[in-house]
Amino acid sequence: MVELIVGKEGKGKTKQLLSRVNEEIKTASGNIVFLDRNDKHMFELNNKVRLVNVADYEFTNCSEFIGFVCGILSQDHDIEKMYIDAIMKVAKLEKSDLTAVVKRLELIGKKFNVQFTASVTLDASELDDELRSNIVVEL
Repeated sequence: MVELIVGKEGKGKTKQLLSRVNEEIKTASGNIVFLDRNDKHMFELNNKVRLVNVADYEFTNCSEFIGFVCGILSQDHDIEKMYIDAIMKVAKLEKSDLTAVVKRLELIGKKFNVQFTASVTLDASELDDELRSNIVVEL
């Protein structure tokens, strides 16, 4: 499953994501990965959460991002959750790519038993109808 936290810029999506991660780690039986564009939130995350600064890997498109996610999952079979802050920027997505990437992450999640939660800098009304059921927080 792919959960989405949606809202315009500056509405508190990252704060929601960090809160969820830090709460989840208390009861997690597997590993948790947090993908971000920088190391800014390193000290806000529980030290058991693996922070990956994706800027170090210089993606050019969403296909490379999906490959990167699969690479992380292939190296650690104990990952149960992956959080992605600002997925549109992290994965180099255009608005038109979002639905396809979420659907692809859903397939990957089912295959490897991983749940994804991502923040999206769009208003809920801007999402395709098929993604509305993925929204868990709307700001």
